[in-house]
Amino acid sequence: MRRLKISNISRYFNDLRALSQHRTSSSLTDDLCNQVLVEGKANSRMAILNRPSALNALNTNMGAKLNKLFKAWENDPNIGFGSGRAFCAGGDIVSLYHFMNQGKLEECKDFFRTLYSFIYLLGTHLKPHVAILNGVTMGGGAGVSIPGTFRVACGKTVFATPETLIGFHPDAGASFYLSHLPGHLGEFLALTGAKLNGAEMMACGLATHYSVSEKLPLIEEELGKLVTDDPSVIEACLEKYSDLVYPDKNSVIHRIDIVDKCFGLDTVEEIIDSLESEASLINDPWCGSTLRLLKEASPLSLKVSLRSIREGRFQTFDECLVREYRMSLQGVSRLISGDFYEGVRARMVDRDIAPKWSPPSLEQVSEDMVDHYFSPLSESELDLELPTKLREAFN
Repeated sequence: MRRLKISNISRYFNDLRALSQHRTSSSLTDDLCNQVLVEGKANSRMAILNRPSALNALNTNMGAKLNKLFKAWENDPNIGFGSGRAFCAGGDIVSLYHFMNQGKLEECKDFFRTLYSFIYLLGTHLKPHVAILNGVTMGGGAGVSIPGTFRVACGKTVFATPETLIGFHPDAGASFYLSHLPGHLGEFLALTGAKLNGAEMMACGLATHYSVSEKLPLIEEELGKLVTDDPSVIEACLEKYSDLVYPDKNSVIHRIDIVDKCFGLDTVEEIIDSLESEASLINDPWCGSTLRLLKEASPLSLKVSLRSIREGRFQTFDECLVREYRMSLQGVSRLISGDFYEGVRARMVDRDIAPKWSPPSLEQVSEDMVDHYFSPLSESELDLELPTKLREAFN
């Protein structure tokens, strides 16, 4: 499973759905106690995601276990740093779909509260953390990796935030870290769901180190011998096994000028118009493929996501998480639109890849609809306001 290769975003959603169908209640790897494993060596601890039958998609149980582990490690003077290993396809959105279908909004709240609380803990952890990105690192999978101190990418790493293609928004801290990428690369990634490989992650700063896959066991072995909480010592260890790598000539990294020109515009409509204009002037298939991704996405999600990235550029990490939490609960409430429910249905449940977005076009997405996603939910609206527990954690 670690050698999973993803050829495109649609294939990713199909593979995730197909693998989740093969889960059995008797499987040890899906047993609640075994979904997050721990290895302890010397002065360090490693958390290992262990739900391969669902591409390690994060559920509430895994988020709670990670929270408990990292809080204990932070308070243990005998532990100098932590690390994490495994690919992760993101959050368990199929479970969220079933919760929504059954009207179990409390379960949805618990999922987001638990996951976002851990992401906040990771991003503010007092001890260094090393994330080894050995495969798919998408959505929530990026959320439990990118906020840490060090991120090691490799030849198997596949990063993406494909939420607009399922009627959602890049969450789990994405509006913070995407908005701080060079130029307007964050807007491009958020709106299109386009993939980056390990070399591209290094080039734009999402990864701090790159090593060929064959060296990852050596890195883990070396980290296991360290007795330190000094980030410079850990960094020196990672540098020892790092490789110099460059994005290939077709990478979006080499198109940063056109990305900034188009995705730096004020509205989604202007971005699409600009890309269409560029496509008519230059013979670059990248323009066409980018336009196709935008036209596959939920129109409402595109506008919500663009505003989210723009706001994230001027907010702190915790402010972004609080806002994303409220936005996510708006999405699962279906009070304004059922696009998230419909997107998961089309991509992962019925697999017809023909979502019926509501509204169906950018022109029909009103400013009031977008504004609603950025407003606190009132008690009359199913009491989905930010829970006290999370608010206190952020304060």
